[in-house]
Amino acid sequence: MAKDILGEAGPHFDELNKLRVLDPEVTQQIIELKEECKDFVDKIGQFHKIVGGLIELVDQLAKAAENERMKAIGSQNLLKFTAKQRERKKKKKQREAQQQQLQALIAEKKMQLGRYQVEYEALCKVEPEQNEFIDQFFFQK
Repeated sequence: MAKDILGEAGPHFDELNKLRVLDPEVTQQIIELKEECKDFVDKIGQFHKIVGGLIELVDQLAKAAENERMKAIGSQNLLKFTAKQRERKKKKKQREAQQQQLQALIAEKKMQLGRYQVEYEALCKVEPEQNEFIDQFFFQK
């Protein structure tokens, strides 16, 4: 029994008739596994490079998106400020127009007052004449 185990795990000869501890099939499987592991490690390295580039690209895009967002917020604030400025100017123009209308109305009323004063003075001059005429008319009857 010990000889069978030793025979299975014992020394072997390869194709070049060199003495080997492992079975040539096992040695071949180990070499294939080693090559597959090397290929896997190479592919993982390439994967890490690709993922690293992708992460870097996503970070750049995130920064660009953040910059654009900040520009949009700035533009939005500028637009609101401009709209408020326009509204203030519009209200100011309305107040100025209303003030001009009121000044024109005041000027018109002053002119009307002047006419009324002239008319009043004329009527004040005519009143004694009219009263005298009325008195003469009543005396004649």
